[in-house]
This record gives sequence, C-alpha cells and structure tokens, in this order.
Amino acid sequence: MLDADLKTQLKAYLERVTQPIEITASLDDSDKSREMQGLLQDIVSLSDKITLIEHRGGDERTPSFSINRPGGEIALRFAGIPMGHEFTSLVLALLQVGGHPSKLAQDVIEQVRHLDGDYRFETYFSLSCQNCPDVVQALNLMAVLNPKIRHVAIDGALFQDEVDRRQVMSVPTVFLNGETFAQGRMGVEEILARLDTGAVEREARKIDAKPAFDVLVVGGGPAGAAAAIYAARKGIVTGVAAERFGGQVLDTMGIENFISVQETEGPKLAAQLEQHVRQYEVDVMNLQRAEQLIPGELIEVKLASGASLKSRTVILSTGARWRQMHVPGENEYRNKGVAYCPHCDGPLFKGKRVAVIGGGNSGVEAAIDLAGIVAHVTLIEFDSQLRADEVLQRKLRSLPNVKVIVSAQTTEVLGDGQRVTGLVYKDRPSGDAHTVPLEGIFVQIGLLPNTEWLKGVVELSPRGEIIVDDRARPRSPASSRPATARPYRTSRSSSRWVKDPRPR
Repeated sequence: MLDADLKTQLKAYLERVTQPIEITASLDDSDKSREMQGLLQDIVSLSDKITLIEHRGGDERTPSFSINRPGGEIALRFAGIPMGHEFTSLVLALLQVGGHPSKLAQDVIEQVRHLDGDYRFETYFSLSCQNCPDVVQALNLMAVLNPKIRHVAIDGALFQDEVDRRQVMSVPTVFLNGETFAQGRMGVEEILARLDTGAVEREARKIDAKPAFDVLVVGGGPAGAAAAIYAARKGIVTGVAAERFGGQVLDTMGIENFISVQETEGPKLAAQLEQHVRQYEVDVMNLQRAEQLIPGELIEVKLASGASLKSRTVILSTGARWRQMHVPGENEYRNKGVAYCPHCDGPLFKGKRVAVIGGGNSGVEAAIDLAGIVAHVTLIEFDSQLRADEVLQRKLRSLPNVKVIVSAQTTEVLGDGQRVTGLVYKDRPSGDAHTVPLEGIFVQIGLLPNTEWLKGVVELSPRGEIIVDDRARPRSPASSRPATARPYRTSRSSSRWVKDPRPR
C-alpha cells in the first residue's frame, strides 16, 4: 500500500511513539477493505508498539478503523482510507495516541480537558480537500485529550449514500450529536469557542487589558506576516490581529509562483508563515475580526468580540475573500449545492450535473477538474469570450462533458428548500431567460477586499480597494490629505496606515 519512501518517513515518525497503540479495523470483502487492510498492515510492520485487530463488520461504517491505547478510552476512528491530504491526519493521530505531545498551547489543552458533557463528532471530508485536515486533526486531538469527546472522520466519497441521506454538500461538514455543527475550516480554538460559551468573553477581557502596541498589524496573510516580522526584528512592540491567520492562502490548493519555492500548498505555507512570525516577540491574536478603526493620538481598532486594541501605528493588511454572485438563492443554498472550492467539494458531486460561474483561469481550471468527476459541467461566462489562458481553453473544449455558455448573466439559484436544483441565466444579447437543471454551482468570479469596516474612515475605490498615495498612506474620504493630521512613515510591503512615531 505505502511505497518505500513513504514507509521510511513514517517509520521515522513512529519512533516517537512511547505508548502501545491498538488499531481495531472493521473490514468486509470489498476492494476498499482490502486496501485499508494493506495500509494498516504496513503501519504495524513499522513499529513494535502498534498491534492490529481485525473484525468482519462490527461497526456502523465498514471499512473503518479506530486508534486507541490497550484498555484506553480514546474514541477516534477513520471511516475511509486517510491518504491524500488526510495522511498527515493519520500520522498525527498515531503519534498523539502513542503519547507524543501536541504543540497546542497548554492553556488550550487544559480548556479541552475540562470540557464537560457528551460530544459525539462526525466529520465528512474528501481526500482532495485542503481545508479538511485542520478540522479532522483538531477533533482527533480533542478526542485524545478528553474521553468525553468522540470523533469519526468519514470519507464522503466512500460513503456516498450516507452523504446523500444527510444532505452533505460541502466539506468539511461536522455533525455534533447527530446535528449539523459547522462547515468549513476550523482549528481547536474555533471549535472551543463554539463549545465553551464563555471563551470569547474571557479572550476579550484579556485583549482589553493589553497595553498599546508600537505596531499593530490587522490581517494575518502573507503581507501581514511579513510586516510583523520586519517590525519585530527592529525591536518594535508588535501585535497581529487576524480573523484567521494565513488568510486566503489557506484556501489555495497549489502555489507555484512563490519565488524560491517551486511548489507548495496553501495550508502548508500558512503554517510556515505563522511559525516564522512566532519566532519573534509578536503577540498573535487569532480569530479576531476587526470592525471599526478610530483615528487618534493612539489609533484604536475595535474587534467583533467587543474588545479594543490601541497602537501608535496600524498596518492594514486585510486581504480578500471569495466574490459572490449576489443573486436570489445564493446565500440560501450556500453549502447546499452552492460552493466556492471545486477541489474540496467536487468529489461530493460525483456523477451529477454542475455549473461553474466564471471564465477566467480559476473558472476554466475548476471546470476541467470537475469534468473528471461529475456527469456534466456547464461553464457560464458573463463576457462574450472566455478570459482564461488559451492552453486552458483548448483543454476545456476537448472535454466531451463540458458546455460553455458566454454572454450569460446568472440571475437566480433554484432549489427545493433543501438543495440546489438549477440556475437561471439571462442571455445578454437577447435578454431571454434560460433554466439549467443541475445539482451544484461552483462560483469562481474573483475576490473582494475585506474593507467594509473601513468605509467612512479611509477612501475606498468602487471595488473596495484602499486608495493610497505614493507612500502607501490611505486618505480620508473627506479630503486628499492622509487619514490623520500627523505625518506617516511607511515601508514597502503591503497596504498600510502608519503614523510616524519619531519625535519632532
């Protein structure tokens, strides 16, 4: 099952195991069961601390396997074969069950251990989803730390009937005690914030008590990380407030244009950025969304939690998010057929009809990828021609199960109250409306700046970008002057608002 290189790497990791591990597998005569059996036998052969017990059936989902300590109380199970993006989740589960300590902050570990109640989590993932491992790994670790927490990670493509019955149309989707709990990327801290209702208030009080920073970076993407590192290296008291550290990079499958790195994946790069920032004395405040910017001698940033931060200098590096169509039905059927990540959610639409909205590189690449999974793809482009690179267009037009419609404006998402059933588009030259029956819609029409909270404080373009002068200083909407009365000093990385701290 595992090739020689992967076995060598895994064997090195398993040398860190200090406690016995017991893997119990529920198998049958299917090909997937034989594949899982081969994987587990490879794992057992690499460590004398791991034993394998096989049962014919015995679990509600077969094939599946649990990881525990002999006689232990850890309820951690994989329903599916955790390869692809989830192979790291399997390795971490083995290490953590085997006694290797987590890198999670000690106060967060204690918070998990003190959760009281009965928590039965089920996470649906796909092997091509780069967002799923964060959720699977977080809940696996919580199951290791607290015996009242149980977790099973389920490959939606392997248990398609179950996915259809529970109407899972995006991954990761998490159920808690049989009810929908959350969808999308989450870490331990985010899950705790949902379970421990007092956690947000406690964190807000801690933030309110912080003294003013010399430099406060708002945003935790590559630009924000770079700004924080440059400031901290100069000995400046620096903080970073980010809604999610890593930003849009976390949603990027493959990155091939980061200079000096030939190829990497978004979540991996985001983790490396955070590790780099934390090498310095930077106060990283994750899961904090900025809501208001108040100029003054000390600039104040108010957060959604109710807390406020003050700083002599503020660097704005707020990034962007997926642009929506803003048509009737889009929000109602989001994660019920309307999706924004073809890599993550594509496998859930196997054998079904879908549409891709957008004819740029992202849209055409999405249509090409989806064509290998789904029954049919309809690509809809507003312009009179596709805008993707010609090499991509040639590939797209060579696929027999793809239809391209140009000069078309999507006007409505249709559904039955539970899931998407189609869309309506207007033919722009004629004005005629057309209905396309389908089960999924993948929106690929670009990005929107996260700047709504800055309206009225700094000048924004019609697209929402911050308008800056030749020194990257934002301007007040009321004048052409910078947004505060005092001079600014800026460096050359990212869009920023910086008050000059030098005496005059």
